[in-house]
Amino acid sequence: MNATTAASPTPTLADVIRRLGGIDPERILARPAPGTATLADVSRLRAQERLLELIDGTLVRKIMGFRESLLASYLIAVLYPFVRQANLGVVTAPDGLLELAPNRIRIPDVAFLSWARLGGQIPQEPIPAVVPDLAIEILSESNTTAEMRLKRENYFTAGVRVVWEIDPTQRLARVYSDVDAFVTLAEGDCLDGGAILPGFTLPLAHLFAETDRLPDAEMQP
Repeated sequence: MNATTAASPTPTLADVIRRLGGIDPERILARPAPGTATLADVSRLRAQERLLELIDGTLVRKIMGFRESLLASYLIAVLYPFVRQANLGVVTAPDGLLELAPNRIRIPDVAFLSWARLGGQIPQEPIPAVVPDLAIEILSESNTTAEMRLKRENYFTAGVRVVWEIDPTQRLARVYSDVDAFVTLAEGDCLDGGAILPGFTLPLAHLFAETDRLPDAEMQP
């Protein structure tokens, strides 16, 4: 075997896009070059690129629309008082960057981190190296199936216990206990906190109703 045959081929942009799950190339930052970015680059660029994920050395913009943000705010509004009252840990919002592993930063739309995961104290670092017990992702039109599978792989490899994927278009949720092991919940079902958040329940109908709300009749023009 000669040196030319043995050498690894130079990755192309198509290879990078494929590894990232076929996402829109406009979400991928060209500088630093894909595969070379680090935590320091994320920190340096935070002022201008607030929602940047670092995926194996590649910087990727996280896209979140208005509807996804609305549902995330509702989930935080119901999760936070439950977690706070029982003092179980903390709940983070869609701009909470987490370093799951070296060269890998992810931003769950909502996450729950128990005190055990936090070592009994609130992290002081802007991008702490902690892994959530529960990661929640609200699907948007820009998300691909392969992209979300890669994200679940990152989560479960790091030690996330459960992932909720909320699909506002189909008005359903998938509760993952592993990368490809899930239960689908329809709008008439309830999300359950299980062993992570014992006693927590949320009817999906209440969640999705947030996107249907209208002002009271007397408030309408």
